[in-house]
Amino acid sequence: MFKETLKSLALISAVCLVLCSCENSTGSKSGHAPRSPETVRVACVGDSITFGERIEDRERNSYPAQLAVLLGDRWQVRNFGVNGATALKKGNYPYWNTQEFRDALAFRPQVVIINLGTNDARPHNWKYKDDYVRDYIALIESFQALESKPAIWLCNLAPARTGKRVGFYKVIQGEVMQRLNEIARRTGLPVIDLNSALRARKELFADAVHPNERGAKVMAETIYFALTGHKPIQPSPARSSTPRPSGRRPTSLDRQFLPS
Repeated sequence: MFKETLKSLALISAVCLVLCSCENSTGSKSGHAPRSPETVRVACVGDSITFGERIEDRERNSYPAQLAVLLGDRWQVRNFGVNGATALKKGNYPYWNTQEFRDALAFRPQVVIINLGTNDARPHNWKYKDDYVRDYIALIESFQALESKPAIWLCNLAPARTGKRVGFYKVIQGEVMQRLNEIARRTGLPVIDLNSALRARKELFADAVHPNERGAKVMAETIYFALTGHKPIQPSPARSSTPRPSGRRPTSLDRQFLPS
């Protein structure tokens, strides 16, 4: 746990350095006034769970959309989730081949949150399981090669419910999770524990795989805590109808590295 905390602090520090460089910009050579400081660009990379499949009004209620509200307007959160996408290059729908992957790279994110593996666990894809670690690390390295040098967080997987998918559930909870831990060890990146946050809570799922709006809220809150070190404050009933982000308060990251 202590090592994971150090990893998270180091990644937050990396984001802070990017923000400082933005804030200290002196403008263009043509003599224009300095640019106003940039917001922190956050890329949410993943499959249908990131996309918000089975969530009503996903533009407002997917986890990236809810995370954007929690973080506030100094952070620009973009959803690059793709239904059915795999980290495996030999999977039936590799994330590598999608426009969203290209758009995520062009976004020049300063923070990247990766949540891939559920579709990889399906039998027709998991036959290539020996490539999973290599392909996932290559995906990470694609973002690490960007000039923006983003801080990267990995997510372990939402637990698929059992029933007729006992084998699928066991692959996710066993083989895929083991490989995600290996990826984290080899890359030195921290893992956001979405599995524990959603496990054994059927009310948070729209079906056997996809979190519903309430499940996406739990995901957003869990990721928010990983990024900021703060638990989000819930709005009071008297203020729930206001358009301001619910319960948003400045974090230490905001106070130290984003101008007021």
